[in-house]
Amino acid sequence: MMKYTFLPPARLLLEDGTLFEGFAIGKTGTTTGEICFNTGMTGYQEIYTDPSYFGQIVVNTTAHIGIYGTYHEEQEAEKPTIRGMVCNAFSHIFSRHKAEKSLQSYLEENNIVAIAGVDTRRLVQHIRTQGAMNGVISSENLDIDFLQSKLQETPPMKGLELSSQVSTKQPYFFGNPQATYKVAVLDLGVKRNILRCLAERNVYMQVFPAKTPLSEMQKFNPDGYFISNGPGDPAAMPYAVETVKQILEINAPLFGICLGHQILALASGVGTHKMHHGHRGLNHPVKNVITGKSEITSQNHGFGVNREEIEQSSHIQITHINLNDHSVEGLRRTDKPAFSVQYHPEASPGTHDSRYLFDEFISLMQK
Repeated sequence: MMKYTFLPPARLLLEDGTLFEGFAIGKTGTTTGEICFNTGMTGYQEIYTDPSYFGQIVVNTTAHIGIYGTYHEEQEAEKPTIRGMVCNAFSHIFSRHKAEKSLQSYLEENNIVAIAGVDTRRLVQHIRTQGAMNGVISSENLDIDFLQSKLQETPPMKGLELSSQVSTKQPYFFGNPQATYKVAVLDLGVKRNILRCLAERNVYMQVFPAKTPLSEMQKFNPDGYFISNGPGDPAAMPYAVETVKQILEINAPLFGICLGHQILALASGVGTHKMHHGHRGLNHPVKNVITGKSEITSQNHGFGVNREEIEQSSHIQITHINLNDHSVEGLRRTDKPAFSVQYHPEASPGTHDSRYLFDEFISLMQK
């Protein structure tokens, strides 16, 4: 573990009482949230700005963080959405010709409290064994009683509705107005690169706030509907489930990613569950059971769809499975032009194995 003798101390306390000592980086302060880890070897800025991480403290499993700085084009949202960050070796200097600032400056400007010098291998092994739980980072008050009091004030992720907090407040347009296809996007915490991937396929979009009724989206006269990724517990989002039910009733083409996948399942009568510690990283193996081919995928989710309920359904088909734990990674309605995946085919910086799913959505709108 690297020592930072020039940095003030910081502490990370988990709700089960496990304590990690480290050094303060980012903004001086205190923050709480559900602790989770991402195994991606690169792309830390994309991780920090993914709205799906809202309410969470991210542990980077890559040993060195900050070495290539930050660049505005690599944002997935206007600003970071994480509640805190944990890493092992942190670099205050960076070396990349197009980088605009150091990660330290970036964290400070965006009020992100973080801790470095942590034994992240031990921390990740603990989360994998004990499961996801809340944690608190502080670089301003290291008193254990203070940290415990902050944890007691932090609600568990299960049951939290968070999408309305990260969704756009006003509808907006994205893409070329002269494009062939029009898609209404229900923004539950959409990543910017999803919109880019659709725009590259001749799609013009109107992006709507999370709680927009179908009647309002229909005024755009879309050829299809996209249900985005986002944070929180899908079971705490009856408004989105009802909207998707209505889209299914009108038989409009529908594509969902991540949280959108879970919402489609709920709208189809299939339940969801809180996972032990979730899937987050760039190297998760998934098998397309329709084609028999496998793909390496980028993932970020802490909730899943109940597989046994899909297997008992007469109108839902499993299309993709996770090769590590056999969880459901994709489904489609056999009676409606609707499908979804749990992972992120738009992943930036990668992988790109699953970009074909956007083409399948285009094909649905051509019928």
